[in-house]
Amino acid sequence: MHSFLAFLPIIVILVMMIGFKQSSKLSLSVAMILSVVISFGAFNVNADPTSISAYVLYGFLKAFDILVIIFGAILILNTLKFSGAMQVINNGFNQISTDRRVQVIIIGWAFGAFIEGAAGFGTPAALAAPLLVGLGFPALSAALATLILNSSPVSYGAVGTPTFGIQTTVQKLVEADGLNLGEYINTVSIYTATIHSIGAMIIPFLVVLMMTKLFGKNRSFKDAFGVLPFALLSSVAFVVPYFLAAKFTGIELPALIGGLVSLGVLVLAAKKNFLTPKDNWDFAPRDSWADYWIGSTQNETQQNTATAQSAKMSLFMAWLPYILISVILVLTRIPALGLKKILLGLKLSFEPIFGVSGTAYSFAYGYLPGIIPFILVAIITIVLHKMKFEEVKTSWSLTFTQVSKAAIPLAAGLALVQIMLNVGVKVDSEDYSMLKLMAKFFADVSGQAYVVVAPLVGVLGSFFSGSNTVSNFLFAGLQYETAFLVGLPTQVIVALQNVGGAIGNMVCINNIVAVCATVGLLGKGESRLLTYNILPCLLYVILAVCIGIILL
Repeated sequence: MHSFLAFLPIIVILVMMIGFKQSSKLSLSVAMILSVVISFGAFNVNADPTSISAYVLYGFLKAFDILVIIFGAILILNTLKFSGAMQVINNGFNQISTDRRVQVIIIGWAFGAFIEGAAGFGTPAALAAPLLVGLGFPALSAALATLILNSSPVSYGAVGTPTFGIQTTVQKLVEADGLNLGEYINTVSIYTATIHSIGAMIIPFLVVLMMTKLFGKNRSFKDAFGVLPFALLSSVAFVVPYFLAAKFTGIELPALIGGLVSLGVLVLAAKKNFLTPKDNWDFAPRDSWADYWIGSTQNETQQNTATAQSAKMSLFMAWLPYILISVILVLTRIPALGLKKILLGLKLSFEPIFGVSGTAYSFAYGYLPGIIPFILVAIITIVLHKMKFEEVKTSWSLTFTQVSKAAIPLAAGLALVQIMLNVGVKVDSEDYSMLKLMAKFFADVSGQAYVVVAPLVGVLGSFFSGSNTVSNFLFAGLQYETAFLVGLPTQVIVALQNVGGAIGNMVCINNIVAVCATVGLLGKGESRLLTYNILPCLLYVILAVCIGIILL
């Protein structure tokens, strides 16, 4: 009964968003209220009014962190629009390729992987989706593509943070079994990279298939096949350095190196028309787009671009803000350079809310990408692009308007996460949170077939938390112990947890809300994105399971 009640808020979210096409604002609010009611009525661990109130407020505060990232990402986009840089970028990119299939692979896949390797935590979609919109993509298409493409690199995102999370979580278990921790994590990392490398061979082309079918003029899968050679090139250009880095350099650099190498290879290939499509594919004329394809940012841009400079700036100057963002992210995320430690120390720390353990909030303003580099670079761009006061005023006010729409769904979603993480019940004298109860249910019913369940547990963790890292912290230990009990190699099962946590980013509610906010789709895009992205998520899970069985 407790397991069913733990699942109930998820069921409500899925039914409301997929079944009844309700907004995330309403669906997450209802689910959060339901979780509070369930906590009071059926659970006895951390289920008192003081604790639940503290978890809800802590969730609201954590939502503020995400709102700052969204604000910074949208501000960069609006600043470039009103400085005239986006028009220059658009024109410059069209000199590389005007084919939307090629553009989505270069920006969503290669550029997104590079940013994931440097920063992680939702930054790739926050940067890549608005950039695609600025190039002329329907907002829904840009959001869908960037969420799905940001999967294979994620286990090594933010210079290896998710895989480091596994190392931290299973350390005592590994050492208790007499194993060498370094060798164990290296094996887990190689298995993780193996599974992701095979997944990465299909993901770019799968996204193009979905894009041409859902948003193409002909609504046909056939329109995707012209880009198949280029899509395979994009996969190979990423996978080779990615896997080699995972095998020989450790857990910090695979996504970063894979993204950087593939970005260089693909831009050069597109310029030389190497393996690019013979035909040129574009979306249907804008006046034929469905209303739910179009974000409010696109409508507002159309109404306000008259204020933007005609901007006779160089292509380098137009791209300079993105170059600065990339350089700052790399310099501040690699521990060996020393800046990461300094920025992590810049924060405002607060006491636990109502004295409840686990609710001490810190606003890490130095390390939060929404501030450094996003807002910082937006301010620098005002000077670099010689913007007029009215252009600056319009870009900032428009950004505040757009971001405010994300506040309620994010606050409700993060509050729900905190309740699910902390409220629970005792099972055999051990405290089980709602989330751990769900994972235990999967483990109990699977037995020797646990290899099928392992990535789903990872998906579950990131579906709720929005983070592969958090999913690994929550479930890597459970995965290790369950694998040991049912007689399966723990390294394979823990790797499947790592992969599942990355895959779950496609369907994570918080990520969907965040990317919808950056492209102006809140209220009309979330349910469709969740519906569309379930299929590639399940396909990736099935592929991971098949490879996991081979690795056993």
